[in-house]
Amino acid sequence: MSAPSSARQLVLDEFRWVSGHADVWSVFRDAKALSAVVTALAEPYKDGGVDVVCGVEARGFLLGAAVAVELGAGFLPVRKGTGLFPGEKTFGQTAPDYRGLRHTLRLQRASVAEGDRILLVDDWIETGNQALTVKALIEQGGGVWVGCSVLVDQLSADAAREALGPIHAVLQAGELPVDEECETAAAEA
Repeated sequence: MSAPSSARQLVLDEFRWVSGHADVWSVFRDAKALSAVVTALAEPYKDGGVDVVCGVEARGFLLGAAVAVELGAGFLPVRKGTGLFPGEKTFGQTAPDYRGLRHTLRLQRASVAEGDRILLVDDWIETGNQALTVKALIEQGGGVWVGCSVLVDQLSADAAREALGPIHAVLQAGELPVDEECETAAAEA
């Protein structure tokens, strides 16, 4: 079984719905699944000249740093909110996410060098708003956006998909098991 199809199956084996929310943390808990996922996220970019991998707090930190190691690239954290993050920063405000929340994203200005080829790695892409904000911050700093590599692709907005360019995913959201708890509640309502 190839790394991408193996990763896909391992994610499906480990994935759970908990109280209506997707739980990908169990994927990270399993060493074999985590290793396969990191390999699958990195694979399309092995020869793509990625200088830096960025990840948005929190799951993007875990996956992004692991993919950076796999690619022999540096890692660029993108923080949300107001946590400690020394140095001069670049800020961006996202459009509302799937819950209607806006997030302030920050990256250290000195972390993006002119011409750096930067790949965003995250667990899930749904509206594309965080990725679009990160792309703008990277380009503002002189970096070159390579694309996105995600565990689950649920992006339905064609305009966002076009603006983001290449999006590699281990699996599509429609491949995930059905949330039986939510289906039962909807049927009873």
